[in-house]
Formats: sequence, structure tokens, C-alpha cells
Amino acid sequence: MIRIFNTLTRTKENFESVAPNKVGMYLCGPTVYKPSHIGHMVGPVIFDTIKRYLTYSGYDVKFVVNITDVDDKLIAESAKRGISMAAVAAEMTDDYLKNLSAMGVDSIDCFPKATDYIPSIISFTQDLIDKGFAYESNGDVYFDVVKFPEYGKLSNRTLDQMSGEGGGTADRKRSPFDFALWKSAKPGEPSWDSPWGKGRPGWHIECSVMSCALLGETFDIHGGGLDLQFPHHENEIAQSEARHGKPMARYWMHNGLMQASSEVGKVGGRNTRAAESTAKEGDLASQEDGKISKSKGASAFRDLRERIPEETIRFFLVSTHYRRPIDYSEDRIAEVAKGLETFYRFFKRVSLILKESFYEMDPVKTRKEGDLFAENGPKTPFADLVRTTRNKFLESMDDDFNTAGAIGGLFEYLRELNKYAEANKLEGADRSNPDLKEKFDDFIFGVQILKEITFALGLFRKPPREVAASGNNDLAEKLIQLLIELRASAKKNKDFATADQIRNSLKELGITLEDRPGGTAFTFSD
Repeated sequence: MIRIFNTLTRTKENFESVAPNKVGMYLCGPTVYKPSHIGHMVGPVIFDTIKRYLTYSGYDVKFVVNITDVDDKLIAESAKRGISMAAVAAEMTDDYLKNLSAMGVDSIDCFPKATDYIPSIISFTQDLIDKGFAYESNGDVYFDVVKFPEYGKLSNRTLDQMSGEGGGTADRKRSPFDFALWKSAKPGEPSWDSPWGKGRPGWHIECSVMSCALLGETFDIHGGGLDLQFPHHENEIAQSEARHGKPMARYWMHNGLMQASSEVGKVGGRNTRAAESTAKEGDLASQEDGKISKSKGASAFRDLRERIPEETIRFFLVSTHYRRPIDYSEDRIAEVAKGLETFYRFFKRVSLILKESFYEMDPVKTRKEGDLFAENGPKTPFADLVRTTRNKFLESMDDDFNTAGAIGGLFEYLRELNKYAEANKLEGADRSNPDLKEKFDDFIFGVQILKEITFALGLFRKPPREVAASGNNDLAEKLIQLLIELRASAKKNKDFATADQIRNSLKELGITLEDRPGGTAFTFSD
């Protein structure tokens, strides 16, 4: 049974979908006025992983991420650049989608844009007025929070603990806590006709309308960053539940924020730990202090991708439990990259032993199929260890999608697979040798379970993209291969001093040689 921490109840609850075996999931997407930065990838990667695991667990999942393409920030950027708001939004949406694709986030079913739902937004707003939950004031329309007694139930705040939206519209509202559903247009701003005059939608109403249109009045999972809990998600709940008279979403999931880090935790070590931070799980104030954002000068994600392979970034993001703050630094990502090399070296070993690429292996795609496969696997002590590893993975992911625990277990599992291959001298061995059949069967079973687990996490779907610091990669690899051949010749001639000098010199350059029964392999260790 999958259990989810529900922000609304502040408890872990057994997951029960609205409709049997179907899941509707909505994630608040970006306001597309600037290029995406790494913080914009956190939610999509996390919830892409959650969708993959739910799908693997037998659910038919519809995953929606909205695009806010009308907003004050977009209007300001449009004026600054001298192009239309629509042109800014189109350019930045394209940037966002390209970054998601590069990150392997391809499970999103719908990217609704706010401007495509203007008639529905107007209808939704008018209905709230008719029901007595909203009022018009000088061309603006506001939600009357006093009329919704449960206001504050998500963020666990009373009106006394809240700060209202003030500014130039304060004198138009009955209460400073009332929020805009529709904003009257200023001269020269993009606008649409409405019963209250020309204007545009408020921020919060967009998500209520789009989620309802695509997932229904009550859907299963609403996700977003911890910083959206109030006021955005609180306001979504108020306006949606006021209109429909039923819960908007069954489970509210909030991921921790990404922030700058000065501490580096070792990833993949025997005592893997998260980077230390003053920010605490679920504590918005402490996480906001170090939050990475456009306003704090976060660099464009496309620039980061030029220096760091996308899979390294994805692995970095899912190595922390989604509710915890993510401590970001390029030093920390470098530590993650070193941990990933453990996997890449093992995949090379798989190719040498099985004469088959790990990336081309067909994965077990569903939990039910995996249960049957594991049950029918070899009946040996090593196969029992493999089954135990799989069970621990399922336990971690069933417990509020604990990807950090799942990945920590994978490093231990990889050590066991490597030890087994080395102890039984499988590299260079004849796979048709009947004396080794059981050993090969065990190893193949272990690799197939690894493939099942990583497939469910959306990891290692294709070989990693090499990021060249300088020069020509093909030429570099040919030169390294030439040095490997010279070293082999030196060893054959018992010139061990020269052979050692070649190995040590390459190591100083960040190139590690590994002597194996099938030949010498190399990896870029740093």
C-alpha cells in the first residue's frame, strides 16, 4: 500500500484514488517570463518520478502541468523588451519544454496555458459571484475570504496570522485578505472582454479552472513547491471548494525548495548523508532564506546543462526525499557525478560479461509483472539477496515516494553485484560453461532487477551525454587508447616502471584505468 504525506492533514495516509486504478495529478508550472533555472526542474522531475512509480504500480495516471502565460511579470518583461506578452511567453515556454525534455521529463500529458481558458475563467468567476463568494469592485473581482470559513486549513493559519494583498487595490476590497479573481486592465496592457470590463485573470483562478477542466472537480494529487502552499494553494482550495462544494484534491504534496549550500554530503558512500543545512523539512521560512530563484539571479538552466550532463542533475534531484530542502552547489553535483560513475562502470562490466548493453535490456515495466518475475527467479542465497533488495526498494517508494532511501539502497546493491561478478570471475568467462550456469543465472537475475528498479525511477534510460571541457572527445579517447596499448606492450616486455608511469600519469589527469579479464577500460574520474 502506497502512503503519501498529505499537507492538508499533516499525516501519512494510505493512497486511495478517486476512481479505481486511475490517478489525476496536477503540478503548478512556471510563469514563463524568463529562461528556466534549475529550481524550475525540481517539481517536474519529482512528480515525473512519482508518475512513473504510480504507473509501474498499476495506475493509469493523467499528469497536468500548467503554463502561466499572462501575469504582471510577463507584462513588465514585454514592455522591457519591446515585444508582445505572447511572444515572451512563447519563447520562454519553448525554453522550459526543451529543458524538461533534456531532463527526461516526458510523462506530462497536458500543458494547459492560462490564455486558452479565458472563457472558462470568466464563467468560474461569475459563478462565484452568483453564489455569494465573490464581488465586483471598479472592474476588479475579489474572492471574499470571510465567506469561506475553512480558509487557512491548508497552511494552518488564521486570518490574524496572514498578511493581505495590499498595494493600489486595497481600497477596492472589503478585507485586505480578499484576493483577485479578475483584474481590470490598465491602458496598453493585454486584456479580454468580461462582464466587469476589459481585464485579465488573477493568478490563483487559473489553476482552479484548468485542473477542473482536465481532471475534474475532485482529483487525486495536487503538487507544488512549499512556497506555493500559501497563498496560491490556499486560494485555489477556497475558490474551487466554494464553487463545487466538494474537496478540490485528496492529497496535497509539497516539495522542498532548492537553495544554495555550503556543505557537501558524500553520495554513494557507506555512510551516505544529505548535505547539512539550516533549512528544515516543511519549514517555509527557513527554506525561503536560501531559495534559488530568478529574483536572486539564478542562471539559465540551459547554461548549466552545457557543463553538467542532464542525468547527473536528475540523479542529484531525486537523491533527496522530495519533502526536504535540496542543498545546491556545483561541488555537490560533482559529488553526485562521482557516485554515478559507480553505475556507469558497472554497466560496462555488464556489457563485458553478458555481451549486451544494460541500456538495451527490456525492463520489467509493472510491479505485478516484477512480483512474478522475482518469485520465479533462481533459488539461491544470492537470488534471495536480490529479492530482498527489490523489496526494500518497494518499501522505500511506498513510504511517501522515498527516492533518497531507494537510491541509497541501490549503491549497496551495486557493491554486492560487483562482488559477486569478481568472486566468480565472470568477466572473460565462457557463458556456455555448464559449471558457471548457476553463477551467470544469478548475475543476470540481479541485473534484470536493477533494470526494473531504475526504469521505475526514470534513470539510466540511455547512455550518459559526455560533457567536454575542451578539445575533441573522439581524439582524446583515441589517444588514451593508444596509451593503454603502449602500457600493455610495456607490461608484456616486463617494463613495469613504464607501465606504472602511464597509469599514474593518466590518474593525475583524472583518467582511471581498470584492468579486467577482457581488457583494460578507462573512466574519467573527475
